[in-house]
Amino acid sequence: MDMVHISVGSAAIVVIMGMAVVFFGLILLMWVVQITSKIMIRQQEKAAAAKAAEPASKAAEQAVAPVKKEAAPGTAGELKLYDTDPRDAAMIMAIVADATGKPLNELRFKSIREVKEGDGTT
Repeated sequence: MDMVHISVGSAAIVVIMGMAVVFFGLILLMWVVQITSKIMIRQQEKAAAAKAAEPASKAAEQAVAPVKKEAAPGTAGELKLYDTDPRDAAMIMAIVADATGKPLNELRFKSIREVKEGDGTT
């Protein structure tokens, strides 16, 4: 077959065969990508299921283990509240920390009490 002087019919066959080879390769590539995608999704689902089961077992272990209350780093001990709601005391401490520009764990509050009008205490 002379490729310099080719007939229209032979040229058509070469074009069709070339396109068939390209499309066959693309279809194979598409199958490989789909199979790989399904494998990866299954691995991620298994990992997510294992991760979801892990906290449940840790929660069960923590429920059995006794809770040990320790002071947070930087705390300054007990705080006594006199006629004061704990929420109001927390707001007062936050306001003082903001006004002084110091972190709350560097301040020490010994007691907080509400001063009422005409109470005579200062």
